[in-house]
Amino acid sequence: MLTVPLVLRTRLARLGFLCAFFFAPFLIAGCAQPSRAPGINGLKNEFWTGRISLQVQSEPVQFFSASFELKGQPERGELSLISPLGSLLGVLRWSPDEAVLDSGNGKVQRFSSVEELMAQATGAAVPLRALFAWLQGDNASASGWSADLSRYPEGRISAKRAQPAPQVDLRVVLDQ
Repeated sequence: MLTVPLVLRTRLARLGFLCAFFFAPFLIAGCAQPSRAPGINGLKNEFWTGRISLQVQSEPVQFFSASFELKGQPERGELSLISPLGSLLGVLRWSPDEAVLDSGNGKVQRFSSVEELMAQATGAAVPLRALFAWLQGDNASASGWSADLSRYPEGRISAKRAQPAPQVDLRVVLDQ
């Protein structure tokens, strides 16, 4: 059995105490969970991060999963998709005038609408206006879609599209 001299044990104990003293506030702050309320003074959030997955019951089944950063509103915004390894998969930008998909490899595609852009990027027409409402905790309706916000306080949103075919399952886990 290895014996550590008393002087070294004392120094290690002090070092451990100092590390705990200096880093504890950061660790405690990292555990704090922000409120999922619509924001301060009734203002809506305009920035979200988390993970998103989309499964399209087509033939063959399509599955997409990525981390994301979303900022903006249904009318104007930007969605960055990040792989599990941290590389940028692509950036979707939209405004009333145009919608752009930047794949990050020098390939930029332009679309006439954000709906067309979302369908191209994800394989399914995701109801962007409803998605922004769901992210705020509002159970907005979208044709053919049903949202489950029962786990919204935990940062979890799920939505399913039954019609038109193919069926689509959307899941969002927001960073706390």
